[in-house]
Amino acid sequence: MLNIVLVEPEIPNNTGNIGRLSVGTESRLHLIHPFGFVINDKNLKRSGLDYWVHLDVTEYENVEEWMAIIPDKSRVFLTSSHATKSIYETDFQDGDWLVFGKESVGLSEEVLNLFENHLKIPMSNLIRSYNIANSVAFVVGEAKRQIAIKNG
Repeated sequence: MLNIVLVEPEIPNNTGNIGRLSVGTESRLHLIHPFGFVINDKNLKRSGLDYWVHLDVTEYENVEEWMAIIPDKSRVFLTSSHATKSIYETDFQDGDWLVFGKESVGLSEEVLNLFENHLKIPMSNLIRSYNIANSVAFVVGEAKRQIAIKNG
């Protein structure tokens, strides 16, 4: 099972969409406060539809609280448009932690400095970044593809 981590998500529709993706891919969702919305926000529920009740989700008050439960920090992968290594050059494994920053600015330098594995999603230089829900789908899709191949 993959672990999807959203650090300080700001837009409820994106988080709801990612929650639905988590249910569909049998991944766990980890949400790190503060949020730009309340968790019972109607937009969050609308984006997650009726799947939210099936979601394996954990909330953390801060990054430190989340980090305390990670068994192997070498399996944490942070996404950044400034990274040099592509998600397609990474060997994903079951149980990996896939970390995404807030919609407006991504992951802070402080969070990026806590881990070594920084990954980018290849994209045209005509855009700065993808929507976070699309980014999560790209990375989870690639990780699930690799895991499926390994498991035959």
